[in-house]
Amino acid sequence: MPAHPIDVAAARQLPLPAVLRRLHAVQDKNDKRKWRTSEGVISITGSKFFNWNRGTGGGGAIDLVMHLQHCDFKIAVLWLSDQFSCTGIDQSEHTTYCGQSALRLPERDNAKLPAILQYLALRRCIPSNLIKLVVDSETLYADARTNAVFLLLGKEKTVVGAELRGTTSRCWRGMALGSRKDLGYFSISGHDPKNVILCESAIDAISCFALHPDSLVISTSGAHPNPPWLKDLIAQEQEISCGYDSDDCGNTTAEKMLQLHPAIRRLRPSKHDWNDVLAYKSPYADLNHTLDS
Repeated sequence: MPAHPIDVAAARQLPLPAVLRRLHAVQDKNDKRKWRTSEGVISITGSKFFNWNRGTGGGGAIDLVMHLQHCDFKIAVLWLSDQFSCTGIDQSEHTTYCGQSALRLPERDNAKLPAILQYLALRRCIPSNLIKLVVDSETLYADARTNAVFLLLGKEKTVVGAELRGTTSRCWRGMALGSRKDLGYFSISGHDPKNVILCESAIDAISCFALHPDSLVISTSGAHPNPPWLKDLIAQEQEISCGYDSDDCGNTTAEKMLQLHPAIRRLRPSKHDWNDVLAYKSPYADLNHTLDS
């Protein structure tokens, strides 16, 4: 599979508010330029940002991701490319970096699993029976860094990758090295699903399934308008909905998907994403808000 350069310029010019939302930063209600992040309060002015707690700043989306994720330049560009495919950033991380590398899953650490379960239940308001369902299906485990590892499965349930989600004070999201999102996906369903819903992440997929238990819910691990496996799914003549986030990227990518595949319909979450919808309906909503404050 030939390698293509990632569009670094496009990654650098992404709007900082959109990047901060993907990193689960919270915008100040009184000053829209300020955001609460895992690294402190950040102010943005155009393409510039400044962290008041750490007394440092920078310019552009790549610098912002490096600052908040504590990662190097290459990882920051790959993360932005994965998160914002709708902006025209080249999706070649699978060929340039992952497609030519063997899959390297994080090592399992069962001692960290209770912390993962607590995060999903209290911070993400996911029902305990669904957490148990995913753990029992062996598509979720904990690694040594207390990351939730959600496995992507391909043909014959072969593991082809993993979504990684930080569950500590650091808001972190990424993919295991060598992941092949073109070959498979994370999914959750009941015994006889009536339709298919596509979401942007594993946590969103689980949250959406809690709200639509008669569905097969699939994570595309980022907003992608035309995953390579989608045509095979459409050929099965099931009703398919695009449940991408209610933001500029999710809406734009959904529009492109529907243009390419008119049989797919748009199912827009009433809040930013399906986990926000689930949390809003959850009896733990007040506690969830307190934990995030």
